[in-house]
Amino acid sequence: MDIDGPRVYEHKRAMGTASSLAIGTANPSNVMLQSDFPDFPDHIKEELKDRFRRICQKSAIRKRHLYIDEALLGANPEMTTHGGPSLDKRKDIISAKIPELGAAAAAAALKEWGRTVVDITHLIVGCNSGGSDQPGADYHVARLLGLSPSASRLGVYHQGCVVGASTLCLAKDLAENNAGARVLAVLVEVSIIAIRGADSAAAAGDGSERPLFEIVRSRQLTVPGTGDAMRGLIREAGLTRGGSKMELHPGLNPPLGLTISLVREGPSMFASNLEAALRGFLGGSVTDGDWNALFWALHYPGGRLILDKVETALGLEPAKMRASREVLAEYGNMGSASVWFILDGMRRWSAANGCGTAGEGCHWGALCGFGPGLTLDLVLLRAARV
Repeated sequence: MDIDGPRVYEHKRAMGTASSLAIGTANPSNVMLQSDFPDFPDHIKEELKDRFRRICQKSAIRKRHLYIDEALLGANPEMTTHGGPSLDKRKDIISAKIPELGAAAAAAALKEWGRTVVDITHLIVGCNSGGSDQPGADYHVARLLGLSPSASRLGVYHQGCVVGASTLCLAKDLAENNAGARVLAVLVEVSIIAIRGADSAAAAGDGSERPLFEIVRSRQLTVPGTGDAMRGLIREAGLTRGGSKMELHPGLNPPLGLTISLVREGPSMFASNLEAALRGFLGGSVTDGDWNALFWALHYPGGRLILDKVETALGLEPAKMRASREVLAEYGNMGSASVWFILDGMRRWSAANGCGTAGEGCHWGALCGFGPGLTLDLVLLRAARV
């Protein structure tokens, strides 16, 4: 065997641009209205409930899908005390639930795709709330689905909410650099600390099947000097604000587990840097300077406020934030999984309303992910006709 021969170096790349071929989503069956959320769990002190109610009223969230219920909390009373010794228990829960929820959403995407699971060549699992055990959530999702042992796996864990857009960029690279590749991208979050769970999945390929969204181009940008503006730490400690940044205080209310912080100025930082990033990324060829010519899928680590700030900064019509705001209202902040819920809702709404394309009638669109760094992940999409 001539291992130095030219065939060793042969590698066939796909001829087309990567496209999303199917989208599937899954949520826990337990649903709670946001108006009832301040009274859950029932042990919260009344003075805290009043503050919690005011926060919930301003959140623009209508309902949430939860894994946690009173039965689970009753069986694990240590989880009801802030700083109680529950980190191991919470970790055990998410280690089991993340693969289960991810596999459920993936099965829905595979059903829409219409081909068998053995046709999947690559699996990417993105998760900010967990998944990094060894073997990781990618191994367990592959096992639950029955993927081929030869399928390549990649886990992207604890990278912040930007994981949603980043995973899509990775799927694009894998699909375009491997002829015949069919990439299953799974985004899953089970955030026991924040009491919510969600998941989404999509199959991506080189465009030979009927696409939903063509993944045309992607870019990541880190905003200089903003490393402390958004943080996610897994610690037996608390986070408090120290001047313009969040500081770690060992021994404060241990053990908290994953604590996520965003300084008050964070949403404005994202919004103020987004337009310049988009102009460098897109140029003038797609929008001719009019951001309303695009459809928009925005992740919202700052909740409603970041959507408001971006809408104002870019001069967007209120309808351009419809898909993102609807997912926020119906599911809350689902972390990295939010972006696929937004695209799934958009393409279904577009078909039901006769828009002509999966992008609410627009051919071109921008998917934007925001995360620690501060990091902006930008993806240019082209919507298929519906």
